Amino acid sequence: MKKIIFTLLFASSIILTAQEKEEKTFTLSGSVDTYFRGNISGGNFDTAPGSSFANQPGFALGMINLIAGYEGEKVGFVADMVYGPRGADAVFGSPAGSAQIVNQLYAYWNVSEKVTLTLGNFNTFLGYEVISPTANFNYSTSYLFSYGPFSHTGIKADIALSENTSLMLAVMNPTDATEFNPTGNYAFGAQLGFSGQYINFLLDNGAYEIDFTGGFDLSETFFLGVNAAYFSGDDAPGFYGAALYPQIATSDSFKIGLRTEYFVEDGSFGAIGTGVADSSVFATTLTGNYSIGSLTIIPELRLDSASEAAFVGDKSLSSFALAAVYSF
Repeated sequence: MKKIIFTLLFASSIILTAQEKEEKTFTLSGSVDTYFRGNISGGNFDTAPGSSFANQPGFALGMINLIAGYEGEKVGFVADMVYGPRGADAVFGSPAGSAQIVNQLYAYWNVSEKVTLTLGNFNTFLGYEVISPTANFNYSTSYLFSYGPFSHTGIKADIALSENTSLMLAVMNPTDATEFNPTGNYAFGAQLGFSGQYINFLLDNGAYEIDFTGGFDLSETFFLGVNAAYFSGDDAPGFYGAALYPQIATSDSFKIGLRTEYFVEDGSFGAIGTGVADSSVFATTLTGNYSIGSLTIIPELRLDSASEAAFVGDKSLSSFALAAVYSF
């Protein structure tokens, strides 16, 4: 009888140990992207919109992105490395050296089922678009994304208030100061989420940004994304604007979408490139996504129309891009 009990206890301990091991997982993922971009009308051959990334002429490189992650039952980490022009633009706030390839580097602790603490460098919680092209529908980026924050370094608490409601609170270095705090000042962030809709707030050295990001599945094949933001620069120029992202899936392998954005400078913010205070731009981008396994081919037509001459003497600029994004 004792032998039977011992055998059962030993077998149970093996099963529990195996289950514990199964809950600890290491992952390696990432992407590679490259593109061609050319102007159809307006500006010179190398003129580009004032938004970030994908703005070089001819055949050009995006970046390689490698993400290592470890997820345990209670703790884990993410090490997100980037290399290439897109990556360098994303981490522009890093000093020279190894930090220039770090997009995200953080550890987290699931304190309970409802509370997670994260410490380190993480991408911003504001805005609809992100740095990695794999998570964006459009290959080029919006003005709202480009002039909002990219990354933060600090500590944040993600709290599940209910099944559909969440709250995030954060204390961080100055915006985009990724490796250390260069000023001794700190930024404060908050996010309130409800059923996939988010209101975001960032206060940084007297300047603040409030942002709404959300989306709605209007049918099985039609999705509408929404982004709106207002930035006040504490007696310095700011901006405000809104963007809509309607997207339709025509098949399992092809989707087509439109980004329509209205962006206004409050004062001489300098994003659009007119050199005139209170300038505005209306940008429309038509994008296709064709998936072939892990490869996505992205053709894109974009038209930027500014209130003043912003593109080497022209008020408007039309351009074409063709990108290839491989994810693994």
